[in-house]
Parts: sequence; C-alpha cells; structure tokens
Amino acid sequence: MRKRAGEARDNRHAKPRGEREARPKGEGDLVDLLEGKKAPLLLILDCVQDPNNLGAILRTADGAGVDAVIAPKDKAVGLTDTVRRVSVGASESVPFVKVTNLARTMRDLKERGIWIVGTSDRATQSLYETDFKGPTAIVMGREGEGMRQLTEKECDFLIKFPMKGTVDCLNVSVSAGVCLYEAVRQREP
Repeated sequence: MRKRAGEARDNRHAKPRGEREARPKGEGDLVDLLEGKKAPLLLILDCVQDPNNLGAILRTADGAGVDAVIAPKDKAVGLTDTVRRVSVGASESVPFVKVTNLARTMRDLKERGIWIVGTSDRATQSLYETDFKGPTAIVMGREGEGMRQLTEKECDFLIKFPMKGTVDCLNVSVSAGVCLYEAVRQREP
C-alpha cells in the first residue's frame, strides 16, 4: 500500500499507531528523572530540526544508556512519526524532555553538580582528553550552525573532534554517537 507524501512508513520496531506512548516530558519531570542517579549521562540538543537526526540520536542515546535527552520547545523538532520510525522504538524508551528555556535548564543542571560539555569547532580540548565518568551533560548544536551563543556560554567547557579529512564537521547524529560512546567506554568498569 502506498503512503501519502509526508506520512512515515511502517516500522516493525515501533509500536503500531494508536499504541504509542512517546510524548515529550516537561521540565518538572527532569528532576524526577535525575533523582537517585549518582552519575547521570544526559544529552542536550540545541535546536536540532531534522527528524531523521533526532530519530538516530534517540536510537544511539538508548544504546548508550542516556538518562534523558533534553531539547528546547521552540525551534526544534519534536517526536514526529518520522522521529519514531527512525528511532526504531527508542522514542518510547528514552526520556525526551522539552524545556522552555535551555540556558536556564543548563544552569539548573550545573547547580545539581552536572558538568556541561559542549561540542564546538572553536574548542581547544579534544573529545579524547575529556573525562566523562562523572555526572555529565553533552551538548550538541543544531545542523549547520552549531550551538547558539547563549547555549555555548552556559557550557562548563567545550570539546572538539579530531578531524583528519577535508570536511569541517560531522553530522549532529554522528557527533552524538561518537561522544556518547566515548562516555560509555570511559564508564565501563
């Protein structure tokens, strides 16, 4: 059966339509999600707009054991059918928290003892020189433009990827995977 333009195709990993429970959580839910976590691993997405990227990021976040993915309510993609399809079920298992003010949320996380690590081409510290063993939130910027200025300002420090080829940067979903699995590697007993 042919689908209409813009309609997501069926995915054997996702729950059928009508059975989906994936809804973004609110700012108040973030406190509950962090309760009792000694060294939470969070992922902050600053205005990621491509549903394919968000779906891939949620899938990777699930595999890496991320405690929550945080994104702003405005200027960012939500849990669309495409996100659900690409995430192959991770949109139902990884807490996705939409916040009104990302900078304020980052300040609140810092007050809770969580280190905020941003990715930026302007950073001087390499990803592989970074300690991800403690409570950490990794920040990824939007496609093409990276983090907004205020978001970058709220980071405790910035890291970069060692780029050996001719391209300037990686896709945001690939960058998230590289960072998250470096954190997983470091956190392994």
